[in-house]
Amino acid sequence: MDTMNISLPATLKSFVDEQVADRGFGTCSAYIRELIRYDRDRQHLRSLLLEGGESAPSVTADETYFETLRAGVRGRSKA
Repeated sequence: MDTMNISLPATLKSFVDEQVADRGFGTCSAYIRELIRYDRDRQHLRSLLLEGGESAPSVTADETYFETLRAGVRGRSKA
């Protein structure tokens, strides 16, 4: 695994230390890795949403569409 050193003001370092202790992270590095993963996933989701927003609609989302979805979910829950 590669390493990266960062400098933080005392207030941010204290905040990170609190998060590590309060949220069960083993180390500060584990907490920072989680933040980076979260940001990466958020950016990916944003790009998917923008891509979907720019695409043409594939079906009309009317009452029939939603009833079909509900029926499918009901069918799966019985299996």
